[in-house]
Amino acid sequence: MVKSELIRRSPLRILEQSIHGGLGSGNIGVIASRKGVGKTACLVHIATDKLLQGKHVIHVSFSSRTDHIMSWYEDIYREIAAKRELEESTEIHDELVKHRVVMNFSQVGVSAEQLIGSLRALIVDGKFGAELIMVDGYDFTKGDPASLVTIKKFASEIGASVWFSATVHREQPEVDDNKVPVALSRYMDSVSVLITLAPEEDHVSLKLVKDHDQYPQENLSLVLDSRTLLIVEPS
Repeated sequence: MVKSELIRRSPLRILEQSIHGGLGSGNIGVIASRKGVGKTACLVHIATDKLLQGKHVIHVSFSSRTDHIMSWYEDIYREIAAKRELEESTEIHDELVKHRVVMNFSQVGVSAEQLIGSLRALIVDGKFGAELIMVDGYDFTKGDPASLVTIKKFASEIGASVWFSATVHREQPEVDDNKVPVALSRYMDSVSVLITLAPEEDHVSLKLVKDHDQYPQENLSLVLDSRTLLIVEPS
């Protein structure tokens, strides 16, 4: 399969249709689940799809080393290329790497303003025009809603969309009146899209909890394959 066909047939086109054409620039999306269910895999698949379209991506990790995140990108790309029998996969891979930057931070002692300062230096001063920023491993229980307001404002300024992962711990009460995990409730004014992950016997279900101004509580027509860790249409 050639790259253009792979992009057209990606299951992520279904995700975009489900959330009114996509997350959109200047908006924040969150993928939430308990630890180890597949949040990072989802983020990396979404990012890889954007990279295949020739866009620039920055992946910010608050929990893993850069080499660990890079391994995720290698594994997800290998699965996509093999599943679709992608032509010229080595050449395409080498081009994607040029459009991707992975950054590692400790959440302790790093403010949203400091994070944005680093991103601005790369995007503006370094002329790395990222259209997608992934933020992985951010602890929402220790965070501040004002930080998301600041990040959302920056995303709007540069015309980028931002996806976060969020870990929901077992000991926390489950959901509020809108079926939002309570650890995330106070952030919802800044979050446009919320997707939760639920492990099943042979896959992980994706549920659309918030879609811009609505709370549809709908299962998406997509799942996370437990073997390949790719977002796919259910078989």
